[in-house]
Parts: sequence; C-alpha cells; structure tokens
Amino acid sequence: MNTAMNYFAVLFVFLLLAAPSLYGMAHDHRIDRQLRAAARNTDGHHSRYEKAA
Repeated sequence: MNTAMNYFAVLFVFLLLAAPSLYGMAHDHRIDRQLRAAARNTDGHHSRYEKAA
C-alpha cells in the first residue's frame, strides 16, 4: 500500500509542476490558431485602419 501511495505522490507532484507549462502550451496554440485565422481572413483586404492612414 505504501508503494501505491508513493507512486500517487510522485504523480501528483509531477502534475503540479507540469500543469502551468501544459496550460501555457494550450494558450499559445489557441493564439496561433487565432492569428492564422485572422491572416487567412484578411488576405487581399485592407483594414479600416489602413484606409484612415
């Protein structure tokens, strides 16, 4: 029983340390998708801010 608890403790510490990194990777991936979608939607079109300049 102690061996199982030790494995769970190590797994918990690993997840505790890895969680912020995994969350950041998911956040970066979402932003990359949004940037690609924005670039795809604006190909050949001028922004309303470019017209004012």
